[in-house]
Amino acid sequence: QVQLVESGGGWVQAGESLRLSCLASKRTLNIYDMGWFRQAPGKERETVALISSGGGTTYYSDSANGRFSISRDSAKNIMYLQMNSLKPEDTAIYTCAAAFREPFGTLHKAMAYYKFWGQGTQVTVSS
Repeated sequence: QVQLVESGGGWVQAGESLRLSCLASKRTLNIYDMGWFRQAPGKERETVALISSGGGTTYYSDSANGRFSISRDSAKNIMYLQMNSLKPEDTAIYTCAAAFREPFGTLHKAMAYYKFWGQGTQVTVSS
C-alpha cells in the first residue's frame, strides 16, 4: 500500500495560481497511476487530472484543460498540480489518489481504480 499526503491548498482570489503537492510514502514511478480529484460542497467527486505511472501520459478534465498541469517528481515521490487562472468554481477539496498499474496497461481513467487516497486539501477561490 501507499500513503498519500496533500499540501498546498489555501485561499486565493480569482485569476491567481496555486500548486498542490502529493507526497507518497513509497516509490510510485512505474507502479501507480496517480491523479487529482476534487469535491465541491453538495457535488460529487470529479476527476481533475491524471498522470500515468511512467509520467508519459496525462489526462485533464474539460474544466482543467489549459489551466492546470499535472506532473510528478519521481525522485522525491511527489506529484504536483499547478493550477493557474483559478476561478470561484474551482473551490473544492482536492484529493490525490493512486491506482496500481498493471504491466502493459493503460492509464486508468475510471475513479474506481484509484484505491489509495489522501485526506485532501481545501482550495478556496474568491471572486
